[in-house]
Amino acid sequence: MTTAGPSYGRPGPDDEPVLRVRSYVLTGGRTRSAAELPLESLVVITEHGKMRAPATTLERKDILTRCQRPLSLAEISAHLQIPLGVARVLVGDMAEEGLLTATVPQHTGAGDRPDLSLLERVLDGLQAL
Repeated sequence: MTTAGPSYGRPGPDDEPVLRVRSYVLTGGRTRSAAELPLESLVVITEHGKMRAPATTLERKDILTRCQRPLSLAEISAHLQIPLGVARVLVGDMAEEGLLTATVPQHTGAGDRPDLSLLERVLDGLQAL
């Protein structure tokens, strides 16, 4: 059985080699990035990111490859099998470096709640994993 990409956190089936890297190694021990991104932030690669992708580290290259089309921060976390906080730090750093663009969808729901269509899109994305 083959996987779509490397696993950074959870072990895979016994017959597959799995790259195991501690979260603090991926983030340099940091728990926050300069960019505070909510989990529904949509992330896409920039032209600068496309040029720099071949020279980036494994986990950053995986994020850049997956973000050829917009993905939410939650989807990136799920695809890479890393905690959401780690994904926030990595994506935030990459956005600060101009490798990615992260946008927050406008909420049109009542009060502080996101609208139903946003929640449905997030659920659809998670179920597709």
